[in-house]
Amino acid sequence: MAEQPPILKVARAIDRVTDATGYILALLVAPLILANAWEVTARYLFRAPTTWATDVTVMSSSTIFMVGAAYALLKGAHIRTDLFWDRFSDRTKGWIDAVAYLFLFLPAMAILFAISVDDAVYAYQIGETSQLGLWRPVIWPFRSVVPLAAALLFLQGVSELLKSAWTARTGVLLVQHEKIEI
Repeated sequence: MAEQPPILKVARAIDRVTDATGYILALLVAPLILANAWEVTARYLFRAPTTWATDVTVMSSSTIFMVGAAYALLKGAHIRTDLFWDRFSDRTKGWIDAVAYLFLFLPAMAILFAISVDDAVYAYQIGETSQLGLWRPVIWPFRSVVPLAAALLFLQGVSELLKSAWTARTGVLLVQHEKIEI
């Protein structure tokens, strides 16, 4: 078997990081379910609602959603308008995707990262707390999820750019997206 070109080695390495992140992120489903189950039980069975379940639910579900976006990009779960897409050759698809990642996606993720890092640092500096419930935990760890998500999306965007550039150059489609039908 021939050795992979360096561009594909880098893309595959990034894909492995994103894939591992997705599986680690799935562990946050447990506190989400437990917090909701406990809140429902405490509220309706014991007539004693919690002060913390709302914050745990919002923070864990939002973290899953935001950080999971890079995993969704890897798996091809984001929406694409396929009206004309299927008519294009693989090479043309590669060019379109490469240009879109290079000039639209990656700059947007870089800007989101820069802005959100400032927000997370500021939240830490002022000791910002949640306003959702009575518990009022510090919010900077949650605010730090946004730059983490942007960084992971940027990284996966680099992988997608490299794979798209390879397809544009060779005509060989490397995308291994899972088929999602609705």
